Parts: sequence; structure tokens; C-alpha cells
Amino acid sequence: MFRRIPFDQVNWPTSSFLIGTFLMSLTLVPVYIWRFGLEWFHIALFLVMFFAVGFSITLGYHRLYSHLTFQAHWTVRLFTLIFGAAAFENSVLLWACEHRAHHKHVDHEDDPYNIREGLFQAHVGWLLFKLKPKPPFDNVVDLQKDPLVMWQHRYVHWIGASVAFVLPAAIGYAWGGWTTALGAFLIAGVARVVVVQHCTFCINSLCHYIGKQTYSRKCSARDSWLMSIVTFGEGYHNYHHEFPYDYRNGVKPWQFDPTKWIIWTLSKVGLTNKLRRVPADTILRAEFAASSARSNAPAMEVENAS
Repeated sequence: MFRRIPFDQVNWPTSSFLIGTFLMSLTLVPVYIWRFGLEWFHIALFLVMFFAVGFSITLGYHRLYSHLTFQAHWTVRLFTLIFGAAAFENSVLLWACEHRAHHKHVDHEDDPYNIREGLFQAHVGWLLFKLKPKPPFDNVVDLQKDPLVMWQHRYVHWIGASVAFVLPAAIGYAWGGWTTALGAFLIAGVARVVVVQHCTFCINSLCHYIGKQTYSRKCSARDSWLMSIVTFGEGYHNYHHEFPYDYRNGVKPWQFDPTKWIIWTLSKVGLTNKLRRVPADTILRAEFAASSARSNAPAMEVENAS
């Protein structure tokens, strides 16, 4: 088994962090809870950090910076850059670079997290094994002109460590001393990093694996209400790949897309503007075309077989 692992191609810093935090969550967190108990304070701090960091990825890294689906006040941009760094998913410059490449080359060799290479590879394997050189950043020239983006790119690991680990521990110490600080570090820090990362990774893997192709059959992306719960509304991924410039993923009134709701709410208080939307008739045409394609698929298969 271990002989098949290309150890010479392992991305050791990333792999060590991903595996190390995962193992700490499985071992040290339960030991702490068994020894000292779980306070409501730790649960509350975990949730605050979980949502602040998670929405910084979906709202900031993804919809704002990668796809430019809306514009935001500098305070919103700075918040998402600072708390997005605490997800430890690299800088927004590299994240957007790889994500734009994913959209351009989806399901093909140059797709960084190509689902056709397997569910594990799309989920986390592409991070553990960097088999290709780093991208040249030629598709994020617009972001390189943003001083806040470049500041975060230079100091992303320092920012991430400070917000992800030092901040919860400091709050915990102020609340209840060293024991509470340790719990905050492990629960709102380490465990929260792991949970947020795998929620994000589900967008790259399960959102190309579970659900329906509601708007297009051109790529593997799928719509799933279940995945939308796990991914802060990003689960309507077939729609997103068909219309990546829309600030919404769930366009139906009943679809769970809290990231969309936050962007819209911020627009009402002047913190976001120029929200981009796909016209309703365009959406209906795409939905009808995809439905027709699904209906004709069996007949075409029978015809081809004969």
C-alpha cells in the first residue's frame, strides 16, 4: 500500500498541516473534553469562528474575488481577507487563480481538482500531492492590482495563524484562564479549521458527484440541497458552473443559499453593490434545454445501440 505513494511528490508542508490538524481533532479535542468538559463558551466561539471564516470563503474568496459577482466596501473585503486566511486554504490570489482554472478547464487535465481523477483526488488529494508546478497567476492580473489582496498574499500564513489560533486562545484566556484558552485553541481553532476546510473541499468533490444537472450537462457539476447545507449555499453547483457571474447559487426562493442572503443584506446597508444576476428568462431557457436533453438521452442511446 505505502509503496504506491509517490513520497517524492508529496507536498509536505500542506500534507503535514492537513493531516496534523485532522489527527489533533480526533485525539486531543476528545481528550480535552473528557478531562475538562465542554462549556457553552467553547461551542459559541466555535460557531462564531466557523461562520466568520466559512462565509469569508464563500462570499469573499469565491463570489467576490474569484468571480467578481458583486462589489464590496473595503471593510467587507478586508474582513473576508483576514478571516478567509484563517481557513488555511492559501491566499485569495492563489485560491482564485486555481478556481478560475477549474472553471476554464473543468473535468479536464488542467482542472486543479478534476473529479474525473477520483473523489479523493478532487476532495483533498490534489493538495496532498502537488504533481504540477504552481500556476503563473496570469488569470488573476486584476486581483494583483488590489493592494489589500497583495498584502494578504504576502502575510497570509501569519494572518491565518493569528486569527485561527491566537485569537480564540486569547479570548478563551480572557474568559476563563489557561484551561479555557486551551479548549478554545483546540475547539474553535484546530477543530474549526478542519471542519471549514472539509466543507470547502466538498464543493470541489461532492458537488461534482451528488445531485442533479438542472441547467447544463456540459460538465460534472451538480445541484444538491444537501450539499448546499454543508457548503454555505454553494451546493447548487450546476447552476454556478452554467452562470458563474451570478452572485447567487440558489436562485429559487426555497433554495438554501445563506451566502446570497448575506450579500443581498449587505447591499441594503451600502456595503455591497452592483450585484450581478442572470435574467430569469435566461435561467428558464437553460433549465428547459437541460430537461429536454435528459428526456432525449434514453431515446438517443437506444437509437445509437441499434
